[in-house]
Amino acid sequence: MHDSVLFILLLTGTFLAAGLVKGVTGMGLPTVAMGLLGTVMSPAAAAALLVIPSFVTNAWQLFTGPSVSRLLRRLWPMMLCIVLGTVGGAALLVAVNPVWSGFGLGLALIIYAIYALTAPKLTVPPTAEKWLSPLIGLTTGLVTGATGVFVMPAVPYLGSLNMGREELVQALGLSFTFSTVALALGLFFNDALQVSQVGISTLAIVPALIGMWIGQWVRLRISPARFRQCFLIFLVVLGLELASHPFFS
Repeated sequence: MHDSVLFILLLTGTFLAAGLVKGVTGMGLPTVAMGLLGTVMSPAAAAALLVIPSFVTNAWQLFTGPSVSRLLRRLWPMMLCIVLGTVGGAALLVAVNPVWSGFGLGLALIIYAIYALTAPKLTVPPTAEKWLSPLIGLTTGLVTGATGVFVMPAVPYLGSLNMGREELVQALGLSFTFSTVALALGLFFNDALQVSQVGISTLAIVPALIGMWIGQWVRLRISPARFRQCFLIFLVVLGLELASHPFFS
């Protein structure tokens, strides 16, 4: 009973925090959830728990934007390769020793956070988009499948396509939605997604949405840039903690 209460508190706190970050910054729910849950369970188990709240919040972000059909026509090769890479890469998340998959997760968090903190300005010319989109999609899918983190290199790539602010937020929602569905399929095909996990994942929607609402309220009252900076420094610390497990456990 005691363990069950602690687990419920951990799950609630994790998705409240992850929803809060997404409410303020527009992204980060899977990243925060995987990082926090990955400290107490295998990355495969953590990924299974984030599937439903991640899908609901990212689909919401996707369908509140200006034009889903236009983005799909532009980005469908990238989305297709994200699905293929994620479903294939999920075998690594399940098969690899949890200590080393946690190391991979920690490394992914550190790389993403350092990239976002330094924020180099990238611009992809339209002529390169046709061949680069599938490559970025496949790479993102393999990283997602192996670590449960959706952001690299999709986020910097989408940010380099000269989209307007609302279109970029919607494009991120599109990428994260496809990544979530593909991760669920990859886990299912590798027998790492159980009915009980789906039920718990569904319950996690509530704290995630409450966290998003709080985050949107906070966003109006503090500097999003300062919050984002603190969040990214937190990710570096969390990533270092996860990546250190194979050497100090």
